[in-house]
Amino acid sequence: MKALGRHVLTEFYGCKSKLLDDLETIKSLMEQAALFSGATIIDSRFHRFNPYGISGVVIIAESHLAIHTWPEFDYASIDIYTCGTTVNPWKAYEFLKEHLEPQTDTKLELLRGSVEDPSPERCHRIADPVDPRIVPITGTSF
Repeated sequence: MKALGRHVLTEFYGCKSKLLDDLETIKSLMEQAALFSGATIIDSRFHRFNPYGISGVVIIAESHLAIHTWPEFDYASIDIYTCGTTVNPWKAYEFLKEHLEPQTDTKLELLRGSVEDPSPERCHRIADPVDPRIVPITGTSF
């Protein structure tokens, strides 16, 4: 199936809260993840909230990577959106998983801009980079 972009959404649970509240480390890890995936960084913006938590985005020529952290819950929400065929969002996911060390995580890949079949059951899929089988999401109404 041809799609304009791939969007990996992941949630990391059980990360070290001190790490999730370190702005410079989070910024560095997100930028390194972008480069590791083969992306070209255009810009990045990160903000540390008071009393804790970080939100940030790395803008890449191929789209973006975004993160929101909740150190008080040892939790991070991450979006990795890439367009074209030269960047692999799963490489960025694996890099971040290795360095943020979640105890558990969830992941979902959405194909964005399906040019062959725009029906939701063809665009939304649960995927695991270790297990290449793809399970379509069907019967879902939003």
